[in-house]
Amino acid sequence: MTISIQSVAKSFGRFPALNGVSLEIADGELLALLGPSGSGKTTLLRAIAGLEFPESGQILFDGQDMTQVSAADRRVGFVFQQYALFRHMSVARNIAFGLEVRKGADRPSKAAIQARVEELLKLVELDGLGGRYPSQLSGGQRQRVALARALAVDPSVLLLDEPFGALDATVRKSLRKELRRIHDATGVTTIFVTHDQEEALELADRVAILNLGVIQQVGTPSEVHDAPANAFVCGFVGEANRLEGEVRGGRFRSGDIELASPGVADGAATAFIRPHELTRAAAGAGAFALTVERITPQGPVLHVEGRTADGRRLEAAFARAGGLGFQPGDQVQVAVERAHIFSA
Repeated sequence: MTISIQSVAKSFGRFPALNGVSLEIADGELLALLGPSGSGKTTLLRAIAGLEFPESGQILFDGQDMTQVSAADRRVGFVFQQYALFRHMSVARNIAFGLEVRKGADRPSKAAIQARVEELLKLVELDGLGGRYPSQLSGGQRQRVALARALAVDPSVLLLDEPFGALDATVRKSLRKELRRIHDATGVTTIFVTHDQEEALELADRVAILNLGVIQQVGTPSEVHDAPANAFVCGFVGEANRLEGEVRGGRFRSGDIELASPGVADGAATAFIRPHELTRAAAGAGAFALTVERITPQGPVLHVEGRTADGRRLEAAFARAGGLGFQPGDQVQVAVERAHIFSA
């Protein structure tokens, strides 16, 4: 199922939740809608689902205009953050619910429903748990049941709103892998909302980044991280040191730090430097002193916090192998391998 979103706008009172949003989603794609609170990502998801109706623009499924079509007629599977399972029903009945409430010829036989439930229990790796009730499951297992229930009706598109938001970090990471596996097994066009950039970059084929009701950039995880379209994307996706300064004649200056800035117009500018793009260097052109304040090991990487001579705080990430040969209080020379610089 391809989805085409064309100049969609939606307001709540005076607040423009979506401001002329356009987006193309390919058949079988796993797309993340990423952005801060209030960016419009959930409103866009609900508009695709038919739970909200835009004031202008169109939403097309495989070229068919679905803008004003009800949610029930869109064949959309929706997974909520809080599962929304029926407590009085077994796991199997929860999964079967969407099939059992169909009417007439659209309702499969009991045998077909049972076979579909068993198939989905196996897919989400809950074999043998169909007779349990939601209260007897862990949070991660309940989220898998919610996913199986959404898939039971063979949806044309699967929508997930902060699907792992209520889970602890360890379970979240495990379920990310499961969602990717299930998506690859089913091939259903899938869109999920998250404010967790790590989740989006790990799971998605592409990421659409929203802010204030506008899409700032759409691209693969590596594109939005390594080639951000603007200062908002650069500051929002991934860790970065932010330096305010000025560009003159192709050079950016901020205190003791000077960087090449080809193509950036003269005037006030902001530079973003990823921690891993600060490297140890010999004293000389391009290098500057950093006084180490804190060293934090994280797996194979050491995160170093320090200050420049004029008091600017910077974070660096160095490979742990072989040791670094310095400690808090030492002064080291560092250089910038790469920076993203944008006019203010």
